Amino acid sequence: MNAVSAAREIMTTAEMARAFKRMAHEIIERNKGAKDLVLAGIPTRGVHLASRLASLVDQFEAETPTSATLDPTDFRDDTKAYARGQTAGEGEKQVIEGADVDGMCVVIVDDVFNTGRTARAAMDALMHAGRPARVQLAVLVNRGHRELPISPDFVGKHIPTARSERVNVMLTEVDGWDGVSLVRPSDSSEGRQ
Repeated sequence: MNAVSAAREIMTTAEMARAFKRMAHEIIERNKGAKDLVLAGIPTRGVHLASRLASLVDQFEAETPTSATLDPTDFRDDTKAYARGQTAGEGEKQVIEGADVDGMCVVIVDDVFNTGRTARAAMDALMHAGRPARVQLAVLVNRGHRELPISPDFVGKHIPTARSERVNVMLTEVDGWDGVSLVRPSDSSEGRQ
């Protein structure tokens, strides 16, 4: 059986659109508007989600938040440099592009929240880049397999999964269409977790 036939659709294009709108409203409400708001997406899909959320916030609030890219790669705890105790990020590539984060409310945006390790790395990268006033986390899908005391503030959909299952988030900007599917372990040869 291949991954496409075994995948179970868990969010349609319409459901994703509704989730984005709800999340944009929640971000506006929690932050009392869009002033001093930065939506920082984690590559690859988080960048596109941050851009979509920024457009929706602009529609609802008539004030465009800054949309940025936040690359936590050098701050991940599964890289060799980090494991050897080297200070991550020093003298290397810019970790946030498109925003000055000092004094801003930064919403880190990613497609799937699983263990919290990517979110932790993103927060470390963000602190390396400056001192935001507040940091929040927005994810399209929360799988709920936390390994760290980190929880998303804004969630499109909570999807209980087995650790061995994969969640594939498809976005028009990357994949040509929008949708989220759940794939069983024996069929997880493609897609994103």
